[in-house]
Amino acid sequence: MVAIVLLCTVVTTQVEAQSDDMVQLILDIEKLTQLKGILTDMKTGYDIINGGYNEVKQIASGNLNIHTVFLNGLLAINPEIAKYGRVADIVLKQGYIVTEYQRYYSQFRNSGIFNSNEVGYLANVYTTLLQQSLQNLSQLIDVLAAGKLRMSDNERLKAIDRIYADTDDKLTFLRHFDQQTAVLAVQRQHELNNYSTLQKLY
Repeated sequence: MVAIVLLCTVVTTQVEAQSDDMVQLILDIEKLTQLKGILTDMKTGYDIINGGYNEVKQIASGNLNIHTVFLNGLLAINPEIAKYGRVADIVLKQGYIVTEYQRYYSQFRNSGIFNSNEVGYLANVYTTLLQQSLQNLSQLIDVLAAGKLRMSDNERLKAIDRIYADTDDKLTFLRHFDQQTAVLAVQRQHELNNYSTLQKLY
């Protein structure tokens, strides 16, 4: 009787073990089937993407040639742009900025009216203004140079207008600054003359 129970137990254990193995095998087969489906879907997707890529590549190649011609056209400059009246005006105003800066700064520095700190301040204002106005000139050269910037004629004209306006603002500021400084110099000179006259009287 004990032998039969033991035999039943062993058989039951073996059957349960085989049953567990069968369940695991069935699960593994299901996973493999799912993976095979995923791989098939991935291959189909790849084929679609690859086909689409080749079509896009062919279309883009044609478009690229069109875009290249267009972009290279933007690098060229219409000769009429260089004849735009504001180009000469910018150069003329830049010349005024340089000559007026040199004349007035030299005059104020050598007048003896302003102390070293004030002369340093004047130098800083003039130097900053001159550097900024020279940047405008550099930008103008870039706008007018073929092969430098990709711009349409309209964009080039707008850039020239912007440079003109900024150069004009700088010249207006310079003249106002020179005028105010000259007025201050005259006032101080007048005060010095009055002081000197008073000293002579007493």
